[in-house]
Amino acid sequence: MNTDPNWPRASELLTGNPNSEVTLIGIGAHQTSISPTRADTTPPAVREALLRFSTYCASHDQDLRELNIFDAGNVKSPDHAAGEQRVHEQLQGLKDKFLIAIGGDNSITYSVATGLWGSQIRNAGLITFDAHHDLRDGETNGSPVQRLVNAGLCGTRIVQIGIADFSNSPQYAQRAKEHGITVIPRSELRNRSSESVIAQALEIAGSADGPIHVDFDLDVCDRSVVPGCPAAAPGGISADEFRDFAYLLGKSPQVTSVDFTEVDAEADSVDGRTVRLVAVAILELLCGFQSRESS
Repeated sequence: MNTDPNWPRASELLTGNPNSEVTLIGIGAHQTSISPTRADTTPPAVREALLRFSTYCASHDQDLRELNIFDAGNVKSPDHAAGEQRVHEQLQGLKDKFLIAIGGDNSITYSVATGLWGSQIRNAGLITFDAHHDLRDGETNGSPVQRLVNAGLCGTRIVQIGIADFSNSPQYAQRAKEHGITVIPRSELRNRSSESVIAQALEIAGSADGPIHVDFDLDVCDRSVVPGCPAAAPGGISADEFRDFAYLLGKSPQVTSVDFTEVDAEADSVDGRTVRLVAVAILELLCGFQSRESS
């Protein structure tokens, strides 16, 4: 790619400075996925996709160039119990940073949240953007929310946004009700503003004044915009809605960490639209975070 000093690339935001306010880490878990995936190829693909974007957001008249991000690299072999322990070890010392984790499959939500929260889990909150409840038993990409509840997270401080029709079973829908989880299905999103949805989610997930983790599972989006998500279905949220949600959550001081999951970079379309959506959503998130810092 050609260079232009008047067109800085978003990839230049990534630095080796551990004193940066924001940390980005790759966690390519994929071995315990219910469906075969090469989600482990996604973290480097997202870093490369940042080359395609600038640091300037015209909508908010913001330039991210002063917001350096510490690139903590990738966690080696993050699957299974030993891998989750490696995630915990690598997150030590990052608990006072705004953390962005790039998966990998959705199993990383459990290892990231528990690695950051520790004993705070009983006061923590979780917001998921997902077509699925992820309340299965076991240790797969279909079970992170159930595992967090088993570990002590209060179900009444979990909000699940974008749950899709014909993507869950009545048994797991009932389990969500039994846990006291707030579900905002895709059908409800069509008649509400993004601002009202996020305000409700933050009020519920942050009710104990503890840290909030946000799980952005890309299969919440319409399949046409995320062909690299094996479980995405027609009728999910648009890329524009997804970006708006990322910006709004970045603005909230209650949100201390996020993850982006369930993208298989090898299964993406030729134009790389799924990976690019993750990259630009990270930039939207950072714009929100920068607004938080300047307010």
